[in-house]
Amino acid sequence: MKTAFLSLDYIVDIMCEGGKIARSAQHAADRNIIAHANRAIALARANDWLVIHVKVGFSSSYAEQPKGSPMFGRAKEFGALDLSGPGTDFHPELDVQPQDAIVIKHRVSPFYATGLEAVLRAHRIERLIIAGVSTPWAVQSAARDAHDRDYEVLVLEPACAAATEEDHQSSMRLLATIARVVNVEDLLAI
Repeated sequence: MKTAFLSLDYIVDIMCEGGKIARSAQHAADRNIIAHANRAIALARANDWLVIHVKVGFSSSYAEQPKGSPMFGRAKEFGALDLSGPGTDFHPELDVQPQDAIVIKHRVSPFYATGLEAVLRAHRIERLIIAGVSTPWAVQSAARDAHDRDYEVLVLEPACAAATEEDHQSSMRLLATIARVVNVEDLLAI
């Protein structure tokens, strides 16, 4: 089955201490999620799976910003998620290579108004392995949208983080109804 590994929002503003909206940074660091993601990326490359990195952001004019959104509405005020600045750079330890696909999103879902579906269809992908931050938002949104598009969905639990462990675990329980929740070792068997 044609498989892709999808990393979500492993960017400085969200993942790193000092990031402008880094509510999940401590949980991500405590769980060492970048190391888990990199192990999965290495496995993906060894198996010739497509690697796709998704980042949320807006142009420096914030033209795409949903002004009324409780989540993104104040991004411009904080200078957060500006695609022309360092806040939307990928986490410095994330293994991003030139052959990887990069998708920019302007909302929570990586499918909404992006080229993600075209990339997946061009590579005839049938299975998505999803990891990222935050579990209750980007990961859940991606898994739900992928499920509804008839992809087989696996969520790589050790490579996901949220603002709190409680939020993360609650999300994993919900995700288990539409996806397989797996660890890196489980990926060796697919």
